[in-house]
Amino acid sequence: MGKKRIVITPGDPAGIGPEITVKSLVKQRFFELASICVVCHSEVLAKAAETIGCSVSFNTIKTPDEMANELNTINVIEPKISTPLPVNFGKVNPDCGLVSYEYIRTAVDLIMRGDFDALVTGPINKEALKAAGIKQLDHASILREITGVTRVGVMFEVDRLRIFFLTRHLSLLDAIRYISIENVYEGIIETIDFLKMLGESNPVLGVAALNPHGGEGGMFGDEEIKYIKPAVVRALKEGYDVRGPLPADSIFYRALHGDFSAVLSLYHDQGHIAAKTYDFERTVSITVGLPFIRTSVDHGTAFDIAGKGVASPTGMEQAILAAIRYATIYQKTG
Repeated sequence: MGKKRIVITPGDPAGIGPEITVKSLVKQRFFELASICVVCHSEVLAKAAETIGCSVSFNTIKTPDEMANELNTINVIEPKISTPLPVNFGKVNPDCGLVSYEYIRTAVDLIMRGDFDALVTGPINKEALKAAGIKQLDHASILREITGVTRVGVMFEVDRLRIFFLTRHLSLLDAIRYISIENVYEGIIETIDFLKMLGESNPVLGVAALNPHGGEGGMFGDEEIKYIKPAVVRALKEGYDVRGPLPADSIFYRALHGDFSAVLSLYHDQGHIAAKTYDFERTVSITVGLPFIRTSVDHGTAFDIAGKGVASPTGMEQAILAAIRYATIYQKTG
């Protein structure tokens, strides 16, 4: 089948994205595994290379057939939008927000026409996107808008621990209000569908509880009794292998040790804390349900250290490896 073709967007040029992209791609092993190209301005990547004192050449191309697989050479496809340089590192800049959006849009266009197999994204900045007039402020919503897909899921993966989210960017109060039998049931079914896209033929899903100790029979909250358990029972009756609701203080540990294919977290920080506490740098964010696989670092633009050359590339390296792995087995359905 040949090497998979991976396209990377480094994210906001004022953040650490270009730096960790360059640091990752000067490692020979990636070019042994896949053909890789970055959608970015060469000048932005060159500035990042200068910041870290790295000697690297840039192969600016128009089509994937022109890609070079050479050590210390980074393939680049430049978007039509003008470069935002000079960049004031660590500062919110609407030009950088617009450019980071165009990087994504250009990369998706390339994938949709068949030039690449998977997308890896660096961190974008919500404030910069908003300042640029972009309505969608995270990767999932941007990718939904560009591709026209209505149903996507976000999964965190680190080692054997895989976490999906019933709710993400909601306040804790709104996330609790979202919990109903129907919403939890739909979250269960969608998550199992997403796991099948990722190659799980018979997935086992663990559903996290909301309240301490799973509510203790209603003593510490009744959402488990009123909403979560009935949703799980409904899914079980339909033949899905679902366990829960299980206390959040133990379910992630059990998943890490193989009891479940994945955990359905009920709100943003419930799942984020579990993955990032276990291994902040190696946790990868994966968007499922698109016509292609998309992986990403799970951290932000780190404006506090941007331009200093000290950012760790581990998250980007893990995202690239995950994209290569899942590009082979990912099956978009429905």
